[in-house]
Amino acid sequence: MFLTTIVVLLGTGLTVDSGESAHSLHYIYTALSRNVKMPGIHEFTAMGMLDNTLIDYFDSDRQVKFPKQKWMKAELKEDYWKKGTESRQSKQQWFKVNIEILMKRLNQNTHVLQWMHGCEADSQPDGSFVFHKGIDMYSYDGQNFLFFDDENQVWVASVTAAKATKMKWDNVSDLRKYTMGYLENECMEWMNTDHWVLTGRLTEDSIVELCS
Repeated sequence: MFLTTIVVLLGTGLTVDSGESAHSLHYIYTALSRNVKMPGIHEFTAMGMLDNTLIDYFDSDRQVKFPKQKWMKAELKEDYWKKGTESRQSKQQWFKVNIEILMKRLNQNTHVLQWMHGCEADSQPDGSFVFHKGIDMYSYDGQNFLFFDDENQVWVASVTAAKATKMKWDNVSDLRKYTMGYLENECMEWMNTDHWVLTGRLTEDSIVELCS
């Protein structure tokens, strides 16, 4: 049952259905409570998705964040990937600690914790993007666990086991401010930068040069 859960989670992951006019930038993190030692399945993975296109990747075996699109490698400096690697390694440790907490709370021993956060935006006639909504949600063994209601700026517990985390996080004002700041500002800045290249708003000659 556990291995089936892993395959389902890594095959589909957390997904958000965007409207035709919407664009999205999401990061999906998947942590297993132990290394199952199966080909292609890692104890921790992190993926960047721009309009459902994989743009960067990290896993616990390679321990390096690297580009999955040629334009990402060409456009972003080495320092970006170095800092990104450090960030992913830090998140890997955060997941390791918190999945252990969840297992103790639920009296379980081998499971999967996922987190997806990012933003969605509507395109405008002038080519710019306007913030539509933020996404910050957690699942445990493929079931909704906890998500951030960006309209009301509160965490919502989808199951009883998540209520303790909701109460704790709701009382941390800095966390709420950081979450909103990331969703509405930082995520949107990255979306505008990444999407500008990905959607061909550069000239055809420039794209060829970037991807060569």
